[in-house]
Amino acid sequence: MTRNQPPGGQAPVVQRIRLRYAKRGPLRFTSHRDFARAFERALQRARVPIAYSQGFTPHPKISYASAAPTGTASEAEYLEIALRAEVDPDELVRALDAALSPGLDVLDAVVATAGSLADRIDASHWRIELPGVENAQLSAAVTGFDSAAEVPVERLTKQGWRRFDARAAVARIGVLDAPSGVDGLPCAILDVVIRQVTPSVRPDDVLSGLRVVAGLEPAEPPRATRLAQGTLTEQGEIVDPLLADRTGAVIGAPPG
Repeated sequence: MTRNQPPGGQAPVVQRIRLRYAKRGPLRFTSHRDFARAFERALQRARVPIAYSQGFTPHPKISYASAAPTGTASEAEYLEIALRAEVDPDELVRALDAALSPGLDVLDAVVATAGSLADRIDASHWRIELPGVENAQLSAAVTGFDSAAEVPVERLTKQGWRRFDARAAVARIGVLDAPSGVDGLPCAILDVVIRQVTPSVRPDDVLSGLRVVAGLEPAEPPRATRLAQGTLTEQGEIVDPLLADRTGAVIGAPPG
């Protein structure tokens, strides 16, 4: 469909905007493909001057970075859009957030500077609630996982069953102080930072690893939330991938 295109072909890109958005509540079950369709409709409703690709069937210029697995919530999803007219980032946040369903929430926007958004993301910070698991159980499982040289797990992929090491991708793992529980059940909370590797290691792979080393089995499905993603520093902190666009700083450079 090309009815939204400017007359005379595709207008040049004059601005790129990087966005942070969240998937919350029931909308955590939205697949990446479903979100992409919803986001494109939101761009139209908000009358965002999105740029389009060339060719017989032009597509809006949207680049996604490291989407969270279906079923996991997130406070730190990122994408970049190319525009054929300049917009104010704060106004864009308000317009897109109003055009999306509650639970798909646009949180932040910055004008893109040099560099690739994807190159600024090499790790994710996750909070995983484990209903029916006591803190002591989780602490013992985490100790076994953390001290293991390797934790082999298997996952069914499009190419069949894949076996890989879940331990190597984990930069940090621990147990958070948990509330009293939910519906009478205890609820331990796992805190974990996972590096981006190939093949990718997801929160459910880490849980599979805890099952391998300690037989840990939550009474109900775990609830995973991505709290942050970005560049992992030597100190174990995750740098917001939009920080360099705001400040002009070079991520990883020594302080001046």
